[in-house]
Amino acid sequence: MDSASALMDKGTMRILILGGTGEASALARGLLAGPEPVSVTLSLAGRTSQPKAEAVPTRIGGFGGAEGLAAWLVRERTDLVIDATHPFAAHIGANAALACARTETRLLAIRRPAWTALAGDRWTNVPDMAAAARALGEDPARVFLTIGRQEVAAFAVAPQHDYVVRAIEAVELAVPRLTVIRARGPFDAAAEAAFLAERGIAVLVSKNSGGSATYGKIAAARTLGLPVIMVARPAKPDVPSVPDVAAALDWVTRHQTTGRSAHHAAGTLRGV
Repeated sequence: MDSASALMDKGTMRILILGGTGEASALARGLLAGPEPVSVTLSLAGRTSQPKAEAVPTRIGGFGGAEGLAAWLVRERTDLVIDATHPFAAHIGANAALACARTETRLLAIRRPAWTALAGDRWTNVPDMAAAARALGEDPARVFLTIGRQEVAAFAVAPQHDYVVRAIEAVELAVPRLTVIRARGPFDAAAEAAFLAERGIAVLVSKNSGGSATYGKIAAARTLGLPVIMVARPAKPDVPSVPDVAAALDWVTRHQTTGRSAHHAAGTLRGV
């Protein structure tokens, strides 16, 4: 028996991270640096064709809904699942909650706090992308869509505007007047202010993602006095959650002494 197999026989904790965020990458690195051996798998949705290399084994693509994820958890004898997906990734969060409930697998979500408006911010809060498109109004304007590439089509109902989108991947030309800037962040506030001024942006549309990685555009809009249409987060399942990676690592540490659940050792799948 090799050393890796011996460690697994002694009860090395098996952890699935649902990722695609900076928190997921930082969590993977933190788990590897911890005092106890762990077996970590990072799962990415596959929306980026060339994701950054990660420190742990990485799987790409969906599981096949909640049932597929539940089957995967049992097959891989998973002890813990940590949902570190984007705040707007509602579908995988719901699947994870259902799959973990069915298999009695412990689940934790990392949910970074949402941004809140500060003095000088000119926000219009809206519930979804359709409302954001309506909030732009009838008068033509140059709009920076900081929403990712997959929801640009929601703005086809407002073709009078000139749109600018910045994305890692190619963007389908879903609106008539669309300028696509291919770039990968992060971008600080000074760089964002320069970008907005250079492009003649009159209004931003942003998801309320929270965190520091993409906050530069919000700070830049405040500095330049530009209005921001802020799209609220979708509802997420009511599961145990923490605000950051440090708290998630503490949660894992608390569970590392409990051992693998008996139903995982038996390889049974409950409720499916």
